[in-house]
Amino acid sequence: MSFFNKLRTQKLLSFTLVLFTLSVGIVLGTLVSSGAKAAKDDRVVAPGATPLVIPNPVELSNAFTEIAKQVEPSVVNISTTYAPKTPSRARSNGGGRRQQLMPPDEDDNADGTTGGMDDFLQRFLNPFGGGGAGPEVGRKGYALGSGVVVDKAGYILTNNHVVDKAALIQVKFTGDSTDYEAKVVGVDSQTDLAVIRVEGKKDLRPAKIGNSDAVQVGDWCIAIGSPFGFQATVTAGIVSAKERDVDPLQQFQHFIQTDAAINPGNSGGPLLNIRGELIGINTAIASHSGGYQGIGFALPINTAASVYNEIIKNGKVTRGSIGIQFSADASQARDLLRGFGSVTEGVFVTNVVPGGPADKAGLKETDIITAINGKPVHQGNDLVNIVTITPVGTAVDLSVLRNGGKHENLKVTVGNLAQIFPERFGAMPGEPEVVKPTESTTVSFGISIMDMTEQARETLGLKNGGGVKVAEVEPNSFAEDVGLKPNDILTAINQHPVTSTADVKKIQTTLKPGDAVAFRVLRKDRAASWTPSYVAGTLPTVH
Repeated sequence: MSFFNKLRTQKLLSFTLVLFTLSVGIVLGTLVSSGAKAAKDDRVVAPGATPLVIPNPVELSNAFTEIAKQVEPSVVNISTTYAPKTPSRARSNGGGRRQQLMPPDEDDNADGTTGGMDDFLQRFLNPFGGGGAGPEVGRKGYALGSGVVVDKAGYILTNNHVVDKAALIQVKFTGDSTDYEAKVVGVDSQTDLAVIRVEGKKDLRPAKIGNSDAVQVGDWCIAIGSPFGFQATVTAGIVSAKERDVDPLQQFQHFIQTDAAINPGNSGGPLLNIRGELIGINTAIASHSGGYQGIGFALPINTAASVYNEIIKNGKVTRGSIGIQFSADASQARDLLRGFGSVTEGVFVTNVVPGGPADKAGLKETDIITAINGKPVHQGNDLVNIVTITPVGTAVDLSVLRNGGKHENLKVTVGNLAQIFPERFGAMPGEPEVVKPTESTTVSFGISIMDMTEQARETLGLKNGGGVKVAEVEPNSFAEDVGLKPNDILTAINQHPVTSTADVKKIQTTLKPGDAVAFRVLRKDRAASWTPSYVAGTLPTVH
């Protein structure tokens, strides 16, 4: 064997030896590692623990879940869009300062509160901050609320403050992503209720109407709505009080109080009893924070149903009145009864409206009304509840205690509340009529006007007949530019007398863009006397 062959053989043996040594090392290392791991795995991490096992799904039904399934299809989410606020600008032809378009809760301060009791009672208009500031100048405003279907024809009950002044109302149903446009059928600001309607939605399921008079303190109740925009939210609680008067200025709002969690966005949604029947419309909460703090208020369904029936029949609510005033303070009312009549029940008359039904029937200040139509009157609300639902023009019999002991029986013909107390309950009967261009003309003044009755003129202190009342003036309109104002009494246009809304429409048809228009109005001066005033302008040209 040559030298090179020996060398080659030695290298091969050396390589084989090295390879064998490495293999043995790897095997030993693996065995040691496995042993260590096995030793480590023998330690117990959670002694005695048993793995969790998910059972097969089984429905655990109870009354609340059944109610949720039953009523959720009847509860809707309401979204509203408001026109952008209009910045103030000077008029080219004088006549006063322009007013800005106010946000939906027009009495709110910039921080979303209204001061006093309204700081405590938060309305649910805007679910993200409670409304108040409204849309920024030049931008649209948006808000959310709730509602409940009460008729398969598409009629929905909600709060007036949810839809008030909205340019667009859209309704969304549970399980349906479609936004259905809704129209306002009618509203009642005194109870903060509104009726809206959607069309095109099939298989509507109206909620079952209950009787709120049967509600007792301590009863279970359920609220369903869209708090903060979270649709179909269900909460439960109990009825914590009844006949709760939270605002002395709201004579027709006597609430059911509940601790069911309701928040901004629940406005207009249903309050239900344990049978799933509608017993109230959620309207307000008592809160320092703007959110749920354990006290909510719902308008009883018996009141809401009465308002609803009036609206679907007449488009508005007309209430009766006999033209008297009495103390709303229970303690003061008791003292007055004892001081003037030595009685503990009845209604002490503090004021009789001149020319009103009671005045014409002979009722006097300091009289005590003890019964109406033979039914005893214990306190003011007893009288109000009967009179307001009595049709206007109907006579009622009053039993009266006079001068501390003399009994009188008077027959009083019920009048229209809005006419007898125009400053508080609406200046004129009916809703304002917007004067729109007719087919024969293209001009528009931009005002809403209302006819006046003789009784309304007498109440306002107007001695002369004729005229219509300007209820609203549209922002950026011709009427605002020339200086017409709400509460003006419009008596003539271009020297043509105005005695009704029909006169205004007739005169309007004779005008065209570019014509000069002069308005004669009556306004109250600083001495509260009605004085004539003239405003004029040129109708803008339509481009």
